[in-house]
Amino acid sequence: MAFTDNAMRALFLLALVCAAQAGGKKDDAKKDDAGGDAKGGSCPGGTCDITKLGASGDGKTDSTKALQEAWASACGGSGKNTILIPKGDYLTGPLNYTGPCKGDVTIQVDGNLLASTDLSLYKGNWIEILRVENLVITGKGTLDGQGPSVWSKNSCAKKYDCKILPNSLVLDFITKGEVSGITLLNSKFFHMNVFQCKDVVIKDVTVTAPGDSPNTDGIHMGDSSGISIVNTVIGVGDDCISIGPGSTKINITGVTCGPGHGISIGSLGRYKDEKDVTDVSVKDCTLKKSTNGLRIKAYEDAASVLTASKIHYENVKMEDVANPIIIDMKYCPNKICTSSGASKVTVKDVSFKNITGTSSTPEAVSLLCSDKIPCSGVTMDSVNVEYSGKNNKTMAVCKNAKVTATASLKELECA
Repeated sequence: MAFTDNAMRALFLLALVCAAQAGGKKDDAKKDDAGGDAKGGSCPGGTCDITKLGASGDGKTDSTKALQEAWASACGGSGKNTILIPKGDYLTGPLNYTGPCKGDVTIQVDGNLLASTDLSLYKGNWIEILRVENLVITGKGTLDGQGPSVWSKNSCAKKYDCKILPNSLVLDFITKGEVSGITLLNSKFFHMNVFQCKDVVIKDVTVTAPGDSPNTDGIHMGDSSGISIVNTVIGVGDDCISIGPGSTKINITGVTCGPGHGISIGSLGRYKDEKDVTDVSVKDCTLKKSTNGLRIKAYEDAASVLTASKIHYENVKMEDVANPIIIDMKYCPNKICTSSGASKVTVKDVSFKNITGTSSTPEAVSLLCSDKIPCSGVTMDSVNVEYSGKNNKTMAVCKNAKVTATASLKELECA
C-alpha cells in the first residue's frame, strides 16, 4: 500500500497556509485548529456525525461512503476529532482508515456497524486502521461481522493455503491506542487483530461468537509491545486471546474466557523469521468450559528459531476446563502439518501461581515438551485444579520438562 511521503505532506500543508493567508480568514483557521474539516462544515466542532454525511441507520442502506468521508475529515483535522456513530444499524463494506493524522481521533460507537456479507467486496479485512497515534475507539455499540452467513466458506481446517475470511477490527502500526466498551460480535474470522502496535489498552470489551464458529479468535496480537487487555469478556469458537510471535510486555488482567480455546501463546514456529515472545503476565482471570485454559503451543517442525520466556500466570480460576494447564510443543492442528521434527522453539521461565478450580478431564496439567529442547524453569506454586468427573483421579503429566512444584504437585515426575 502506498503512503504519502514527507515532501507531499509538506507541499499540502504549505498550500493550506497560503490559502489561509490569502483569504485572511482567521476564524476559519481557528475552526480547523478546533477540529473542523479544512474544507469547512463536515465536522463542526470537531465531531463528524456520519448521519450528517449520508449514513442511514436502517440496517440496509450502504453507509460505507459516509464512514470513509468521516475518517478523511477527522484524520485531516487538527486537534481532537470525533467520528460519531449514533444509535442505529449501519451497513458497511470494508473500511480503510489510514494515517498518520494531523490530530487525535476518537471513534465513538453508540450504534451498530453491520459488515456486508458480500465477500466479493473484501480485498482484506472489514475495518482496518493503519499508522495512527493516539487513537480511541469507545462506546456501547457493536461491530457485527455477520459471520454466520459465510462461516461455511471457511476451509482452513482442511488446508493451510485456505482463503482467509475478513477479520473484523484490525489495528496495524497503532501507537498509544485504546479500545473500550464496545462489543465485537460474530466476526467472519478473527474479531480483533493487533499487529505491530505499541502501548494499546483494550478494556471493558465484550467479544461474542458461538463456540463452534470457525477461527473466530477473540483478540490476536503479533509483533506488538505494551498491549494490555483488562476486564474483558470473551466467548468465541477459537482462542479467546492468542499471543503470537514478536509479542512483548503483554498484560492480561480480569479476563473471562469461555467458550473458546483458552488464553494461548502461539502457535509458534509456523513461519520463518518469527520473533521471541517475552514478558507476558496473565492475572485474575476466569476460564469457563473452554477446551484449553492456559496454553503455550508450538510446532515440532518449527520453521523458526525462537524463544518464549518470562511468562507468569497468577490467580486464575478454572471452571470445567478441558486442559487447564498445557504446554504443547508437538502442536499439529487437524493433522495437516508434520507431527515430528527437530524442534527450534525454546520455552523457559514459566510460572503458575494460585491456579484453582476444576478440570473436565483427568489431566489437569499437561507439559508436553520437546525431547530436542526440553522446557526449563517451570515453577508451580499452589496449583490446585481437580478433575470434576468420577472414577478417575486428577493427574499431572510431564514430558521433557524441568519443573519446580509445591507439595500439591510433588508427585509430578518429569522425563
